[in-house]
Amino acid sequence: MSTSLSLKVMYHTFGCKLNFAETASVAERFAERGHLAVDEGDTPDIIVVNSCSVTAEADRKCRSAIRSWHRRWPDAAIIVTGCYAQLKPEEVQALPGVKVVAGVNDKLRIPLLAEEAAAAVPFPPAKDLTEFMPSCSRGDRTRFFLKVQDGCDYWCTYCTIPRARGRSRSGTIAQIVEQARQAAAQGGREIVLTGVNTGDFGRGRGETLLDLCRELDKVDGIERYRISSIEPNLLTDELIDFCAQSEHFMPHFHVPLQSGSDRVLELMRRRYDTAFFASKMQRIRQAVPDAFIGVDLIVGARGETAEEFARSRDFVDSLDISHLHVFPYSERPDTRALSLPDAVDQAEKHRRADVMIALGNAKHEAFARRFLGTVRPVLLEHSGEGRPMSGFTDNYLRIRAELDPALDNTVVPMLLDALAPDGMSFLAKKA
Repeated sequence: MSTSLSLKVMYHTFGCKLNFAETASVAERFAERGHLAVDEGDTPDIIVVNSCSVTAEADRKCRSAIRSWHRRWPDAAIIVTGCYAQLKPEEVQALPGVKVVAGVNDKLRIPLLAEEAAAAVPFPPAKDLTEFMPSCSRGDRTRFFLKVQDGCDYWCTYCTIPRARGRSRSGTIAQIVEQARQAAAQGGREIVLTGVNTGDFGRGRGETLLDLCRELDKVDGIERYRISSIEPNLLTDELIDFCAQSEHFMPHFHVPLQSGSDRVLELMRRRYDTAFFASKMQRIRQAVPDAFIGVDLIVGARGETAEEFARSRDFVDSLDISHLHVFPYSERPDTRALSLPDAVDQAEKHRRADVMIALGNAKHEAFARRFLGTVRPVLLEHSGEGRPMSGFTDNYLRIRAELDPALDNTVVPMLLDALAPDGMSFLAKKA
């Protein structure tokens, strides 16, 4: 349905791949109503901000960006959605230029609201976060992000996401597979499965993530799938074995650890201990020896004394993993963690983060060096005029290669010829 009012819309997304998928769905709804995304140099009528609230820093970046856009385009109506809008609507509404605050479940209603945004009153965030909003976005020329699940029932003590996103829910296998077929029809070659708690797909309906993966494996045209972050207690041996034998699911796992201290894991109310986590890493290595394994880690959480941090570092050092995503702990309002003892000051949090980042970089470089001089399949992209080709191997090693536009959006055997100066990516050439 179109409207006589044609708006120029600018989109900005903070946070996770799930948010990016949802922003794409909002943009599609705007286009269906006859509105256009801004071109470079255009002045937007509407600015849609899809926010994140995983840390205090995420909130701060969102506020700063909104103030900057309002100064640059004072007549643009700013619409804010996402987790920050859901958790702190009054705070967001007070920001300059903000005309509409839309909650997580209200995202697809934003285009209708935008048509009257100049006179809009605050739109209260949805309280009943039970609806699943299908979303699929093209992240770049070759890769799509496909939302399969939303919400979380875990209530870890440091986290506000269950309050922002609601209870765990997901699409149906038929629904998700159809979206994958549409992505293939649009030229997509790789799909990343996203969610708040991706491994919880199908809860309450008798479907599982493994069932979904088996059906997606049959979709013509999609050469690669990657599963985004999956909780260790939901990463089953059956799913690992499936990925090991599948031609289309890549040897790439992203598993949150959050702490290498059993005491801190207990305080966080995580659903595993270090022994269980180590067994999962070993299981992956046994089944998929070349797999890239990324691990999330929080440092400086309440309860992480100097002794517990030392235990965490030693445990992480013992793991055969490929990369660390390190986050300094951020105090979030209305979380149980605020009542825990042994708070860590900001300077010490950042010192610990630096220690873990250095450890992660060393592990990444050691993993990369294992493949120097080998041939791996790479999905190549031409990122811009005069720029080299880039892409990722099946096991998520970044490469750069000489420009050959004919190879854009194709999977090509590439010789990993030399490590780049960063020690973590490769200069490669066609094998």
